[in-house]
Amino acid sequence: MEAATASTPDLGQTTKRISRRLLVIAENRLQLLKLEVEEEREHILVSIWLALGLAVFGLLAGVALTVVIAVAFWEHSPIIALLALLLVYTLAAVGCYWRLVQLQKNWQTLPATLEQLKKDRECLEQLL
Repeated sequence: MEAATASTPDLGQTTKRISRRLLVIAENRLQLLKLEVEEEREHILVSIWLALGLAVFGLLAGVALTVVIAVAFWEHSPIIALLALLLVYTLAAVGCYWRLVQLQKNWQTLPATLEQLKKDRECLEQLL
């Protein structure tokens, strides 16, 4: 009977120690998640502003290019001038579409957090 009471405090201490470690691990993972979410938010905001600037100035440049080409070649052949513009704009649109597809294909959301959670799971599986 005395042996059972002597091992009970050790079991309690072990449980407390494991609980504290689990809480510390959980806190670290939450801090990592918070940091990655903040980084992603900043990345998205910067990307949005750059895309907006690109769209605005690209549109202005496209309008100016259209006017210049149309005025320069209107007397020679207006159809060829408009077809050349159509070709340039189509190639630009295809290039943007291709880049967008590549960006979405390679996008990873919270990779460090997921990697740490995977390592934690493997470690817990080995312990249990």
